[in-house]
Amino acid sequence: MTASPSFNLHEDYRPPSGRHPDAPKNPEPYVAAENLVTAVNLAIFLQRPLLLEGEAGCGKSRLARHVAHQLGLPLYEWPVRSTSRAQDGLYTYDSILRLHDVHLKQANKPGLFGAKSALPGKATTGRNPEKPMDYVNYGALGEAFRLQECPAVVLIDEIDKADIDFPNDLLTVLEEPWKFEITQADDDTPPIIAKHPPIVIITSNKEKGNLPEPFLRRCVYFYIEFPADKERLKDIIKAHYSIKKSGEAITPPTDELTDAACERFLAIRNKGDLHKKPGTSEFLDWLKAMSSFGKLSGLSGEAKLPYPELLFKIHADWDRYAAKP
Repeated sequence: MTASPSFNLHEDYRPPSGRHPDAPKNPEPYVAAENLVTAVNLAIFLQRPLLLEGEAGCGKSRLARHVAHQLGLPLYEWPVRSTSRAQDGLYTYDSILRLHDVHLKQANKPGLFGAKSALPGKATTGRNPEKPMDYVNYGALGEAFRLQECPAVVLIDEIDKADIDFPNDLLTVLEEPWKFEITQADDDTPPIIAKHPPIVIITSNKEKGNLPEPFLRRCVYFYIEFPADKERLKDIIKAHYSIKKSGEAITPPTDELTDAACERFLAIRNKGDLHKKPGTSEFLDWLKAMSSFGKLSGLSGEAKLPYPELLFKIHADWDRYAAKP
């Protein structure tokens, strides 16, 4: 397997101990192409978000975990939903809980004759309704901005699931001066300014078309291609099976099975008749099943395709390949 090029982070920005305690503990089995590593390093150097596109299952989200582990940095993940707002990544404010604590405090005040009307079963919360910051919960970006020792890696996953205005709303914080304010805080509460701007990796599946142009202009862009040659697929397989997961007995596939699986898989993908091509994650699941799940009768181009349910997720593709070689 060819050696993977390295990610560049200036020594002044590295954790004091060389590795932050919140950095991912386990390595990510990821083979990053040289041009992808260059894109990551450009994003770090320019302090720009890295926008990743590519087929589903090509490793967009996994790259963030790989970068965080390799650089020894904390990873904060933000899975975007249809209801997500840009502020959610910074912080949320629980006004309902604060109102509840105000009522609880009032209920526990001494009555006319000095006796408390304490609510049964209510313990001290440690929150003070007179302190609005006690009701702030920081999101992935907010946690990264507050980090003092080193930068964090922030994964904003599937940004196009949110409203079309969502990406542009992020622009105010993903560039200089890298700060945000908590509007509910007291007047003397200073804004939160990032000592170390985070390494932001954003994934998109283009579910709602292209992202807004002002947002795209501020991103470093990279499209992750499927590893279309046999040797790159074999590198990914070796990386995947080189990491032993706790509690899992991994049986690496034989060289013979690996070669046959790569050839058959690439032949199916390259034929051009699929509505949804299986990605790297489906391929690895398929190979694992053929290696360890059950007895494999054969994998030549003439044999019936084993375990098609792992590769095909569209009815038309299933009909074409499930019952045929």
